[in-house]
Amino acid sequence: MDYGELSDFLRKRREALQPEDIGLPRGRRRRTPGLRREEVAALAVMSTDYYSRLEGGRGPQPSTEMLAAIARALRLTLDERDHLYVLAGHGVPPRTSGGNHVNPGLLRIMDRLGDTPAQVMNRLGETLLQTPLDIAFEGDLTNFEGLDRSAAHRWFLSEGSRDLYAEEETRANHSRVMVSGLRSVYATDGDKSQAGSIVRALLEGSEEFRRLWDVHEVGIRHVGVKRFLHPSVGELELHCQLLDDLEQQQTLLVFTAQPGSVSAERLELLSVLGSQRLLGAEN
Repeated sequence: MDYGELSDFLRKRREALQPEDIGLPRGRRRRTPGLRREEVAALAVMSTDYYSRLEGGRGPQPSTEMLAAIARALRLTLDERDHLYVLAGHGVPPRTSGGNHVNPGLLRIMDRLGDTPAQVMNRLGETLLQTPLDIAFEGDLTNFEGLDRSAAHRWFLSEGSRDLYAEEETRANHSRVMVSGLRSVYATDGDKSQAGSIVRALLEGSEEFRRLWDVHEVGIRHVGVKRFLHPSVGELELHCQLLDDLEQQQTLLVFTAQPGSVSAERLELLSVLGSQRLLGAEN
């Protein structure tokens, strides 16, 4: 672990990142170039003391999980992320297609979607990042472990995973989309991959999945408009848009409501309710 180089790299990247890059107001009294240490720590979901000691060239070697959080907070490119890992003594992480490092461009888009349910997923349907309103809308989808990190695995095997979807037609389409997407990844990665493990678990545990898998459909798309039934605000009619990052093989999923509609008003209410829950959790 090269403490001197690591400290210098973290400081230079922090100073190069402006408040506007992460959706923060600059303010009149900001004297620090770039972001403050406490702002980076908050973005990485770690204590300011821990990050400060790391940037100051002190403290224990950070884990790969900590480094991934710092790389995301500092909006590092893949090359910069690799450099961070090397300086911290972990070596270059494998660049598997559809990895979990979110492209800085997608992060900048997410920073500007604070009033919109949106999330970034990898090619296995694992949620990597959510806006606060998406957490209020769908719940926190980033804390699952094992095969349950896959949305397809939860959709077919976890009780309550479909409760948000109001119509059977929408649920049926979503099932086909899940199976179609998993089929494409499985064909590329093979039976011994993570996709293969998910497929085997679903073939064993879900009759619906077995039936849809046997049809061998690929390229099934989400319907443009979906109807949901949220436990706090009731019915929502939302438009579903997808933006693909071909380099990282990740997808940005965004839900929007027609301006001026009842659903738009209910999303605004959900935003307030979600903020109150977050404040309550912090207290």
